[in-house]
Amino acid sequence: MSIDKDTAARVAKLARIKVEDDALPELAQEFNAILGFIEELNEVDVEGVEPMTSVTPQRLKRRVDGVTDGNQQEAVLKNAPDAREGFFAVPKVVE
Repeated sequence: MSIDKDTAARVAKLARIKVEDDALPELAQEFNAILGFIEELNEVDVEGVEPMTSVTPQRLKRRVDGVTDGNQQEAVLKNAPDAREGFFAVPKVVE
């Protein structure tokens, strides 16, 4: 697949990117380079390769997922600009 100047202009318009007319040939060339690289990646044999999220094996630290009562109402509300009766108070926005 090859991207021409008109297609590059259309992609830029769809992406809401302003591209000057003299820059369109270079943009089309960059799109073609990207598509060429994708075609190269499609030629790689990945049969039997397990998917991975990182090149180094990592294990996240785990903690017990237990429900607790934080019991920190005063600490949470301490920095609130307006707190009333143990809750955040917000201005009325609907009349």
